[in-house]
Amino acid sequence: MTDERADLDAAISAIRSGPQGPAVAAVFDFGGTIVDGFDQRRPVRRPLRRRDLANVLVGGIRNGMTDGEYRRYLHHLEQELAGRSEQELDQLGTKLFQRTVYGHLYPEAWRLIRTHRAAGHTVVLVSSLTRFQVTPTAEQLGIEHVLYTPMAARDGVLTGYPDGKTLWRNGKAEAFREFAAAHEVDLALSYAYAHGAADLPLLSLVGHPVAVDAEGPLAETADRQHWTRLSFRPRREPRASDYARTAAAFAGLFGGALFGVAAKSPTKDRQQMADALMAHAAGNTLRIAGVDIRVTGAENAKSPRPAVFLFNHQSQFDIIIIPEVLGGGVTGIGKKELTKNPVFGPLMRFVGVTFIDRSNTAQARAALRPVVETLRGGLSIAVAPEGTRSYTPEVGPFKKGAFHIAIQAGVPVIPVVIRNAGEISWRNAMVARPGTVDVAILDPIDVGEWDPGDLDAKVASVRQLFIDTLLDWPK
Repeated sequence: MTDERADLDAAISAIRSGPQGPAVAAVFDFGGTIVDGFDQRRPVRRPLRRRDLANVLVGGIRNGMTDGEYRRYLHHLEQELAGRSEQELDQLGTKLFQRTVYGHLYPEAWRLIRTHRAAGHTVVLVSSLTRFQVTPTAEQLGIEHVLYTPMAARDGVLTGYPDGKTLWRNGKAEAFREFAAAHEVDLALSYAYAHGAADLPLLSLVGHPVAVDAEGPLAETADRQHWTRLSFRPRREPRASDYARTAAAFAGLFGGALFGVAAKSPTKDRQQMADALMAHAAGNTLRIAGVDIRVTGAENAKSPRPAVFLFNHQSQFDIIIIPEVLGGGVTGIGKKELTKNPVFGPLMRFVGVTFIDRSNTAQARAALRPVVETLRGGLSIAVAPEGTRSYTPEVGPFKKGAFHIAIQAGVPVIPVVIRNAGEISWRNAMVARPGTVDVAILDPIDVGEWDPGDLDAKVASVRQLFIDTLLDWPK
């Protein structure tokens, strides 16, 4: 084993201290590098129904295919794509990412991609697969340039044949070489990340090749050439113990909520009961689920009050994490759909959450007016300015509603940056895995002097604080 095997932090530090700007490219392979691959557990048979076509598309996202495996897979794919519309396949690719693929993203790959983007590097995803399989992931990760095996079409209907060369082995390397020439990329300064031996030609093109979870010929070449080697951790599927622990945690949530309300019911003070409900429910749930919270900047949760707390949103468990780190005196704003949630809906109504219908802008604005009075009355508000949970650790665009509320109420906004919640519980899951979630509560931001005409730029600057904090976590 060579001493060139670097850990992720060392690799990121090297990127930050190295050459900056678009002349440096960072090219990432897909299966085994950006996403953990899927096993093809059953053979592909005809005729295929729509869900079987989905299995074929997902089945191509594999770690380290051999030449023979790729040829056989491409043959199956050509048969099943023939006669189907590009529009149908684009829509199916997006749904597959949202339902399945996002749960297989490597967090380490996201950190590297985000670091390269922050350095101004030209980030490229290159794959032997089709655009239907790879572009939805690229879009979610903010990767602008995507190279893939193109499929021929006539009048929007696929013929079943590749449109030119497939991006396999030398074809992939040649496609990136042509891209580099067209975009004035300096290959000697550039980076390439790949998992399989078939990508040796691609890795050999650049000055900074990185072998990801390398085995066999790739590992041998990486050691011989003193290439950097990184190990990525797959995001595992929930186990039976996770389901059992989560069920117990939800029982603890309701038990804690009832205990909290009962303990404060003699006061007949609804806010005291609401605070006790959140404190005991959140604490019980996290403890039983095996989720630890590490907080940086905890003093900002207590002062100044009232305030509008802004948090990035990736997991359903965020609405348990937020009460735990902010303590009492906080309510929230949620989407109307949450009222149908059998677990969180009733609890959120009791603690005074304002629900808004995002499909109706006029009604949403009207619903937010009482929130200003809530703030003026001394109660803080916690809001997810992205408006919905994200599929990746990327921070989505911020809506401006929370900022308007803070300006009208004359209170500061306080960013609450959550890291790793999506690893504890995936976006669409109600199952939690044990682990640690980091939370950084940043310094309050006074919005009292903000010019409404400059609000877009101000909101963008706050969003950038989230991006920068996730990229370079405070010690």
